[in-house]
Order: sequence, then structure tokens, then C-alpha cells
Amino acid sequence: MVVSHSADGPLPALFILGDSTADVGTNTLLPQSVVRADLPFNGIDFPHSRPTGRFSNGFNTADFLAKHIGYRRSPPPFLSILSHSSSLSKKFLRGVNFASGGSGILDTTGQTLGIITLGAQIQQFATVHSNLTAAIGPEETEKFLSKSLFVISTGSNDIINYFQSNNRTLPKEEFIQNLGYAYENHLRTLFDLGARKFGILSVPPIGCCPSLRTLDPSYGCLEEMNEYATFFYTTIQALMQRLSSEYQGMKYSLGNAYDMAMYVVNNPVAFNFTDVKSACCGGGKLNAQSPCVPTAALCSDRDKYLFWDLFHPTKHACKLAAFTLYTGEPVFVSPINFSQLAMDN
Repeated sequence: MVVSHSADGPLPALFILGDSTADVGTNTLLPQSVVRADLPFNGIDFPHSRPTGRFSNGFNTADFLAKHIGYRRSPPPFLSILSHSSSLSKKFLRGVNFASGGSGILDTTGQTLGIITLGAQIQQFATVHSNLTAAIGPEETEKFLSKSLFVISTGSNDIINYFQSNNRTLPKEEFIQNLGYAYENHLRTLFDLGARKFGILSVPPIGCCPSLRTLDPSYGCLEEMNEYATFFYTTIQALMQRLSSEYQGMKYSLGNAYDMAMYVVNNPVAFNFTDVKSACCGGGKLNAQSPCVPTAALCSDRDKYLFWDLFHPTKHACKLAAFTLYTGEPVFVSPINFSQLAMDN
């Protein structure tokens, strides 16, 4: 079901930041990026079966959230809008997607992959802020941004990179606390630039991704990796509570991606999934030891799979995630859901 708020006035603009879970083609526009989804079979279930740079067989969670708000899909990547400089500010009024696959909260995450870090994404938003201010004035810009939704999906790559590095010197708690401090700085910068409504997606059970399951002899979830994810959620939960009490006018919705995903993993039949362990597109054990490339093995019943490739959910899983974020109960998304956040002016 697509919900539109057009009866109450213009739709809120949507500004999306984060990693490959929300990337709608940023990395395809980066010639130096080695993290890409611009080849088949990515996009096989997208209109015209074309790879768009989404790490999915079709639309991703950012797209489905945008659909719920009343748009056809996610706003376009910032880099694609830049090429139409004559009408920049007009295009920005619907929102922008800054997300870049491989990025994380820390500037060091993905820095050798030719991607755009979260810090750099926020600098891109600062450019948008400047353009809007020049076009419609500071007061209108402030009013416009206060009603806009800022959706952020990040953190998984930081944890995976740290977990797989050879120099894990910090205890889990200290590493996640450092991530929390870095996240806090990013959120404060966004607030200073006019953001008021934050839709935050926490880290899913990354230890249950097909690629990481292959490291377990029985193909079970890597519980140590999942512990990082759950500790990250409680850290971000405390952070959002603190910031919203400190900043007047700040509102937020925090999606518990960990519990959302585990509920599906533990109850697959209820959501019409028959495989919640394997990748639909790939090769090797669990079809998850090689990436989704044109020579990969491809499943035919894609809506029955939770995972599209080594790490990413299928279009069907993304649709379910967005529906839960938008309409869900406090057990999965709190203190309000994304629908309540969008309509709260």
C-alpha cells in the first residue's frame, strides 16, 4: 500500500544517506569505485530488467520507503543531479540520495574502495543546503528542511571491516562506543544544517548473511558478529534519546533492523520465504562464496529468498522491511514509526 500525504500539502522531501542498502546508483557514477552493482543480474526485477546500481534484484528499501511517502521511487543520486546544474534547486526539492555502497560511519571504512564516506555524503548535503538557501532564502530553506525526512542506513560495513581485520585491539564495547561517538558527530552536523526528522536504520544481524554463514561449519549465524550488531542498536538507541532531549524540534524513528530480520529468519513461512540462508545470485557454498556477476548461478523463485547476494536482501525482503519501518509497532520501530515521523509537523 502506498500512502500519499498530498492531501495535506506537498510531500516531505527525502534525503537518504548510508551504504549499499540504500544506494540507488551512486557508485555506478564513481569510475574509481570497486563496489558496484551495474551488471546483470542486479536489477533483473527492476523495470526493463536493467541494473541501476542497486544491490538488489529490483527496488531496495530506500525505494519502498519513498513509495510509502508518495513517490515513485527513491530520489536520484546526488551525483546524477549535479549533471543537470541548470535546475539544481528545483530537483533538490524532492530530496536526494547520497548513499554509497561500501561506506560506513568511520571515514576509514571503505576509503580504499573509491566510494563516498558518510562524512563526505554530509558535505554533499551541505552543498544542497547552500543551493537551496541561494534559491529560496534561509527562512524557507529552514522551514523546508524541518519537514523533510533524513533516512540513514549505515554501520554494517564498519563492524564487518573491524571484525575481519587483523588488528582487533579494542574490546567490542569500546569499538561500538567509538562508532557511536562518530555517529553522534555526523548527526549533530546534519542538525546544524537544518535536519530535524531522522529515520534511522540500525545494523541487521550481519552474522546471518550468506557470506558469513559460510564461515560456520553448520552454516549457522556467526553469533559474535551479531553481538556487535545488537550492542550497536542499544548504543544508537541511547544516543537518539539523548540528542532528541538536547535538541528542541528534533524527532526520530529508530528501526530495529536486527529484531526485524531475526523475526523473519525464525519465522520464514509466515512471510512466504523458503530460503533464509542462501544467496539467490552467486556461487559456491550457500551460493555465497562469489559475487552476483553475469556468470553467477541465479535462483528462479526470487521472492522466496531473503538474500539476493552475499550480503544484501532481495526486493521482496526490502519491501517487507520498508513496510515494517513505515507502519510497524514499537517492538520494531520506536518511539514512533516512519509514517508518524513523516506526518508529524
